[in-house]
Amino acid sequence: MVVIRVSNRYNRIMKVNSLHGWEVGTAEARELQLKLASKVSRIDELTSPRFIAGVDISVDRIRGEATGAVVVLSYPELEIVEAQVVGGEVDFPYVPGLLSFREAPLTLAAFERLKIAPDLILFDGQGIAHPRRLGLASHLGLFLDTPTIGCAKSRLCGSHQIPGLEPGSYAELVDGDEIIGAVLRTRAGVKPVYVSIGHKISLESAIHWVMRCCCGYRLPEPTRLAHLAAGGKLEGAKEVPV
Repeated sequence: MVVIRVSNRYNRIMKVNSLHGWEVGTAEARELQLKLASKVSRIDELTSPRFIAGVDISVDRIRGEATGAVVVLSYPELEIVEAQVVGGEVDFPYVPGLLSFREAPLTLAAFERLKIAPDLILFDGQGIAHPRRLGLASHLGLFLDTPTIGCAKSRLCGSHQIPGLEPGSYAELVDGDEIIGAVLRTRAGVKPVYVSIGHKISLESAIHWVMRCCCGYRLPEPTRLAHLAAGGKLEGAKEVPV
């Protein structure tokens, strides 16, 4: 069971598209990434979000199990209105660049349990800042048909200068001749985060919304709370098996 703190008048159904199956090999997974990357929208389709979700997943590589969490916050209050946490086995091997095939099934299972459809979703992972331009935030943005942002703690590809020390300062993340993201300083004195377009949003807006969701921590509040939920440390968010 999970705790849901929201009036029924806000309830909306979270729809999940079925673009492909998840029982694929690594070669087919890479081909799917290349095919789907062309469908990612880098244009803003977000105006005034009422609900913003954060997503994170915790994987036990030894046991082959994982916990996926989606936490929905009201905006601008940034208060929790719903949390869904699911646990289960992971079948896809750990392959850098293919983590969405390992993590997406449980994450989507958590989304399917939501009673509130978020207007914007922040992922603890990459968007187009990915060798084939389809990290978790972009991949699931297509499945969820919702504006998404990748906000990762580390770099997967590309190069960059060191951003300024002030919160809000950023440096472009570049791969070849393409800007694929921004290295954003969210808090003075801590490492920056790697922000990239997920789906249906521009990089400028992605930077804006990550900063708007920061509450004095390195990570924006939606993904910070999702991280706690995935680790079993968010009060009221209980894991259910799938």
